[in-house]
Formats: sequence, structure tokens, C-alpha cells
Amino acid sequence: MTEIFGIPIQAFLGQLMLGLVNGAFYAMLSLGLAVIFGLLDIVNFAHGALYMVGAFAAWIMLDKWGVNYWFALILAPLVVGALGVVIERTMLKRLYGLDPLYGLLLTFGLSLILEGIFRDQYGVSGQSYSVPEALTGATNLGFMVLPNYRAWVVLASIVVCLGTWFLIERTRLGAYLRAGTENAKLVQAFGVNVPMLVMLTYGAGAALAALAGVLAAPVYQVAPQMGSNLIIIVFAVVVIGGMGSIIGSVITGLGLGIIEGLTKVFYPEASNIVVFVIMAIVLMVRPAGLFGKEA
Repeated sequence: MTEIFGIPIQAFLGQLMLGLVNGAFYAMLSLGLAVIFGLLDIVNFAHGALYMVGAFAAWIMLDKWGVNYWFALILAPLVVGALGVVIERTMLKRLYGLDPLYGLLLTFGLSLILEGIFRDQYGVSGQSYSVPEALTGATNLGFMVLPNYRAWVVLASIVVCLGTWFLIERTRLGAYLRAGTENAKLVQAFGVNVPMLVMLTYGAGAALAALAGVLAAPVYQVAPQMGSNLIIIVFAVVVIGGMGSIIGSVITGLGLGIIEGLTKVFYPEASNIVVFVIMAIVLMVRPAGLFGKEA
């Protein structure tokens, strides 16, 4: 069998793999958005900018100080997570209890500021980030040639997404987080520092965005607009999966990446809108999203 629906199998599987890689980034970014919205009720429009800052942090560390990819995977999320903590403590905490629109407007403004700073410093052409030596090359699977780095991206994103879901849904810390957002005063009465949990939750969401940025750096050009190019699709993924649903964001992100990749094979003209068409259909049938809870 050399063709699938008249398309060479190598081209079909190659596009499928590309869709899975894109889906891995959709899943990781929508995961961070779902964590922040589900636990803090903040529509975090700065998420794409934090993803971009994570990618730039890895590139700057390598360019200025020779910090390799593996250390950047740890250091960049810590740096951006700390930035997220500063944002939450100095700005977002003043908006709790108000209309979520205020949080959206604030984070949208922050995203424009961050993107503008990096555009001013580094231009719009983008910076290249080389694939780490251990992940260069490809593996011949017989039916297709699989680039090692792209396989690593998919595997790493799945592990991170499932680990985050397990932490929030199946551990005591996750129970404290969920309880703290439902009834902060009651949880504080048991001696839990709820403001600290809220601060760390936003920081963790920012760190997830930065981790996705580091993983993306060798795949895409590291550029100021890389976050804004992706964030609208990621918001659509979160809406389809269900606002605040962590497992919904992961499954939907991976699934829509694959659907988008296959659309580029069978009907390329629709590949840029297929996610939004699916979102419209889902909202008509199930307004809370595929995995969301009906109000």
C-alpha cells in the first residue's frame, strides 16, 4: 500500500506527524490556560506572550551564556514562572472578584507590551535555535521517517500534560487548590495559605507556557509574534474542550492538531479555519464544550 485516498503514504504520515507536533503545543498551551481559568477564573490573554518569552529565554541563555537546551528546559520555565508570580502579585490580585473582562483586558495589554519590547530589541525576522545534538537526525520506521526531535516534543508534552492533570485532580495539593478557589475563607480556616496557592498557580501556568516555548524553539523561529500567532487557536482549543477542563484541553489540543494536519492533506484551503469551524459546531451543540460542565 503506497497511497491513502490517492495521497502518497509518506506525505500523508509526514503531515499527520506535523499535525501531532502542532497538537502537542496546542495541548500544552491550552493546559496552562485551563489551569489558570479553571482555578483562578482569569482569562489569561498574556499566555501566548509568556510562551514567546520562554522561547526567547532559552535562545538568550544559549546566545549570551552558552546554556544548553537541557538546562534551558529547567531554567526558562523558572524565570517565566517568577515573572508570572510578579504579574499576579502586582496586578491580577487587584482584579479578583471583579468581572473577568478586566483580567482579559489587563492580560491582553501585557501581551502587547511584552511583544513590543522583544520586537524593539530583536526585530521580527526571528532567531534560529538548533536542535540538541542528542535529538538530531531521524528514525526510519519502515513506513515513514520520524524526526527524533518531533517525537521528543510529542512525548514530552504528553508526559507534562498527564502529570499536571494527575497533580491537580488526584493529589492533596490539587484538592487544596480546587477547594481554595471554591471557598477561600473555609480553606484558610484550616490553616492553608490560599493567596500563596493562587500566586503559585498562576506562576505554574506561566511556567507551562514557557516550557512549551522552549520545546518550540528548535521547531519554529524564535520571534516576538510567535505567541500572538498561536494564542487565538489555543483559546479555540480551550473553548472546544471546555473552559477550565484540564483533560479536555489536552485531548482536544492533540486531536485538533491531527485534524488540522489532515485537513492540509485533503483540503489545504480550509486548514486555517477548520479549528474555528469545529468550535462553532461544538458551541451550537454543547455550549459548555466537549468536556465542560453545564452550568
